[in-house]
Amino acid sequence: MMQGILKNLEDYWYLVRDVWSTGVLGYSIGNILVAVAIFGFFYVLRGLFTRFVLAIADRWVERTETKVDDYIRDAIRNPLRFLFFALGFFFATEYLAFEGVARDFTENLNRSLITVAIFWALYNCVGPVSQGVKRLERVLTPEILEWLVAGAKTAVVLIAGATILQTWGIQVAPIIAGLGLFGVAVALGAQDLFKNLIGGMSILIERRFGIGDWIKVDGVVEGTVEKIGFRSTHVRQFDKAPVFVPNQQLSDNAVTNYSAMTYRRISWLIGVEYRTTHEQLRQICDGIERYLNSTDDFAKPPSAHIFVRVDSFGASSIDILVYCFTTTTVWGEWLAVKEALAYRIKQIVEGAGTGFAFPSRSIYVETLPPSPDEIVAAET
Repeated sequence: MMQGILKNLEDYWYLVRDVWSTGVLGYSIGNILVAVAIFGFFYVLRGLFTRFVLAIADRWVERTETKVDDYIRDAIRNPLRFLFFALGFFFATEYLAFEGVARDFTENLNRSLITVAIFWALYNCVGPVSQGVKRLERVLTPEILEWLVAGAKTAVVLIAGATILQTWGIQVAPIIAGLGLFGVAVALGAQDLFKNLIGGMSILIERRFGIGDWIKVDGVVEGTVEKIGFRSTHVRQFDKAPVFVPNQQLSDNAVTNYSAMTYRRISWLIGVEYRTTHEQLRQICDGIERYLNSTDDFAKPPSAHIFVRVDSFGASSIDILVYCFTTTTVWGEWLAVKEALAYRIKQIVEGAGTGFAFPSRSIYVETLPPSPDEIVAAET
């Protein structure tokens, strides 16, 4: 009885050893645990690297005045942390010493991880490089630079994808040729997309407007430009509603860019009463003109015209033209300047001893109808 139990235990022990040595896919569980431990070691090393090395780099970068090292640090931080993951996977698979198809698979996977780390860093470096070429904004608009940055990032992603496909033995050239034929078919049905793309490029090249400009397109939109995309432009109306306008409409139609104004105009007709004398009219005109020339809120000749002249004899008033330009083009500030001018004009008109006219009508009667007494007298 006892010998039978011992024999069964011995058989079970042999079974355990066989399972331990066979493991998964012919690799012992012990080797798999060691590989997991190797991967875990690099994961812990990744945390230590982030906590100490990158922390030291952050303190060093903060002490420098240049911004280049800040951009480089931010660009390579996450790819370096990902590189520890790739290293852990590489040493773990090397320890397991795969053979045949498994070895080819793990080698391609390791190559893919390295490719991701490299192109991730390149992708992040596009932004810092664009910050370093800010001087080109004098030649190119910020919107064009934004398009170039977006195109560069797209190119990095496409090259990274092609590299990974090539690593796995997938030929990229036939795919590109197939996409070319597919693109011809798509282009026939996506003409509006290309028109909007070309329209956006013409907007940026001609510098019709930029981000933050106040524009108006009759019958289309009026508001502040927030983003110029490849297909449409994002305009925020003054009621805060967003409007996405196809670039073709902004390219083909007349666009008024109010933000490009050098000065902002005020054109008023001030109507005074007909009882106003010649001296009072001259006093009003001279007083308004002196005020416009005495404050810095208004542009002076020859940069801009200032006219204060008796313009016409209206139906119920003598009209004085006040024509001038404010130095500010900001709408809120322009309203404040215009309000101050209105107060001053009212003060000048009242100080001259006259008043503002209002619509009126005079009726002249040539003969009056007879009174009742005259009618009775005539009858008697």
